[in-house]
Amino acid sequence: MPATIKGSITVDGQELAITNPDKPLWPEAGITKKIYLQKLAALSPFLLRYCRDRLLTVIRYPHGVSGMSFYQKNAPHPLPEFVKTAVHENITYIMLQGLPELIWLGNLAALEFHPSLHYAGSVLPCEWMIDLDPSLEIEPRIMEAASIVGEVLRSLGLQSVPKTSGATGVQIIVPIRQGITFDELRKIGHLVGRFVTEKRPDLFTLERLKKHRGDKIYFDYLQHYAGKTLAAPYTPRARPLATVSTPLLWEEVERNVSPADYTLLNIEERLNVMGDLIAKLPPQPVENIVANLP
Repeated sequence: MPATIKGSITVDGQELAITNPDKPLWPEAGITKKIYLQKLAALSPFLLRYCRDRLLTVIRYPHGVSGMSFYQKNAPHPLPEFVKTAVHENITYIMLQGLPELIWLGNLAALEFHPSLHYAGSVLPCEWMIDLDPSLEIEPRIMEAASIVGEVLRSLGLQSVPKTSGATGVQIIVPIRQGITFDELRKIGHLVGRFVTEKRPDLFTLERLKKHRGDKIYFDYLQHYAGKTLAAPYTPRARPLATVSTPLLWEEVERNVSPADYTLLNIEERLNVMGDLIAKLPPQPVENIVANLP
């Protein structure tokens, strides 16, 4: 077996062990662990905003994206003293509060970050997300579907931000004020989902079982709920090109951009120019729709 190479770095006053910095994590993209940790540090002001104070699930790839992987919900042992945890339904979750925790997880080859949709200790959603999940591995209509959903939301008086999942899908994010419940958002989601599936039955489906969807795009309003997760904005994804879940402008959706366009190798330049598109959108008047639900 090759010898393990070890070193350490100090991040915000915390000394962190770094092992095998030259290990390829995304071989096709030429990204080693060292490069990955550098990119995580650049992403941290954006990624941490949507992970902090939430229950974190990560997906670890000890041998890079071409090797085996596993979901990690329970915090591993031993745990550094600076890493905080929160218990929810008998699971001890990591709290991703700052850059030291992020680099520590990156060194463990955590390549994807999936936070809860609510804060630890709360039962209320942080935002509203609709997940558009293609049935096909390559879906050229995904931006068309996102555009239709965005148009329907605008007709309801709601502005939103589309983001690539970093894999094949798109999520539509609507910032909300605290106080709206998951069940209320599910009711609105069902309303919008029924409308788009009736308007475009060739494109959308509400069928949860993938084997029954054919080639249609699943309008998933059910995944947004307490105890569930979705890929965080700005999380890397364990795909060959090292794609990143990236918020988009609606003009980019109309241009039919590809989720594969946004990767660890170019996301930093984009964020330096565009900033955080989600944070720029104020909370939307979802409560006005809730008040008129049957």
